[in-house]
Amino acid sequence: MKRISLALAVAPVLLAVPLAAPLLAQQDQSELSRVNAYIRAVTSMTADFSQTDRNGQTLTGQLTLKQPGKIRFQYQKGVPLLIVGDGKALTMIDYEVRQVQRWPIGNSPLGALLDPNKDLSKYGKVVPTGDPSILSVEARDPKRPEYGTITMIFRRDAASPAGLQLYGWVALDSQNNRTAIRLSNQRYGVPVADSAFRWTDPRPKGRSAGG
Repeated sequence: MKRISLALAVAPVLLAVPLAAPLLAQQDQSELSRVNAYIRAVTSMTADFSQTDRNGQTLTGQLTLKQPGKIRFQYQKGVPLLIVGDGKALTMIDYEVRQVQRWPIGNSPLGALLDPNKDLSKYGKVVPTGDPSILSVEARDPKRPEYGTITMIFRRDAASPAGLQLYGWVALDSQNNRTAIRLSNQRYGVPVADSAFRWTDPRPKGRSAGG
């Protein structure tokens, strides 16, 4: 089975007309504030997802999110992988080879989406899309390039939190693994138990780091 990267994008160049730069900068700050408001407003969410890696391999599954910092990628039947964020760390569990990898959420591109306290105006920028109904924001920590880059893609939707619907994201990790996530059937404010972010440790000797 092919390995799947946790890098959940590629940084487009931000173009601006010099004479319009002050106005664009003001508009961009407003858009970044809107994305901040969205992240803070979404206390929980479930959605179907489609994940495509740089090799063109596509997997599907169910996404569950609960702020702050909790996320679960439950892959389609037959895929022995699970990705769980418990509020502090992201864990990838590969049940096929009985392997567990774990690292701080802040060290992942997903940190921008899972930390309501972060201020996107300090490490994010608006990426032109050519479509007024789409808002694209790239986030990366210039002091920590090894944490990777995430480009979040939103559709403007007055009925969704902060007027935005998270359509998906593209991420590039420190190993240049590029992964695109597309969401559908988003449901906000749904009840999500903390038990959804526990996992069974497949490693020998029954270590139970996931609870």
